Amino acid sequence: MERKGRFSQWLRRPRSGAGGDTGTGAGAPGAREDLLMAAAAAGFPLAPAAHPSGYGCSCDRIGCPTPARHPVSFAWQTQATTDPEKVARWLAGDPEANFITATGIAHDVLDVPLAAGRLALERLGEAGIEVGPVATTSADLHQDRMLFFTATRGTPEDEDEWWPCELDCHPETMDEHPGLRWHCRGSYALLPPARLPGDGRVAWLLGPERPLPDPLSLLESLTDACARFADEGHEHESHAWPIGR
Repeated sequence: MERKGRFSQWLRRPRSGAGGDTGTGAGAPGAREDLLMAAAAAGFPLAPAAHPSGYGCSCDRIGCPTPARHPVSFAWQTQATTDPEKVARWLAGDPEANFITATGIAHDVLDVPLAAGRLALERLGEAGIEVGPVATTSADLHQDRMLFFTATRGTPEDEDEWWPCELDCHPETMDEHPGLRWHCRGSYALLPPARLPGDGRVAWLLGPERPLPDPLSLLESLTDACARFADEGHEHESHAWPIGR
């Protein structure tokens, strides 16, 4: 209960806007650990990820195409856990590590360009539609994104019950979805608080204590916002999980 209270206090702190100083961990290891534990307590499975090192990535791949954005192990799907003791051990072993959250287990993530996300948030608010946790990725003008955390479509034992979607985004197919990406089974999202090379950050806009909405309740607004965003000529390139690490 004390951790939840501290997390709620953090959410009420003034911010300088998406990508500003949101307390993502620099110089505040205790606060950073509280935020990660709050995400685990909300049921988000965590696994360790790379972090910035100099101007690049902490991984040993020369010219890593996704610095500080990928898991440290290809076994991230089986590693992912909500166990606070395991997360604490990972943090103790590498205090600078970022973390990813595996989607399609307890939650999905609808991932859109930041400008489209802002527009969708405004429209959803006007329509009285509740959104769940929302995070922002601030890297540069070509990679800023907004992440909407939703209930998952699940992982049914019977594959015939699986609901396929052309927006499904896996790490190796992110280039195919520069607009709306639906991270579900077999994908992941970088979890706040996280650092990216330069001054990039991944930070909570609305925290993980919020109930997860049905993804379909957000999909129309997000799709329309992305279409408008693309029509205005703001479409951009994205980057994929470095398969050849």
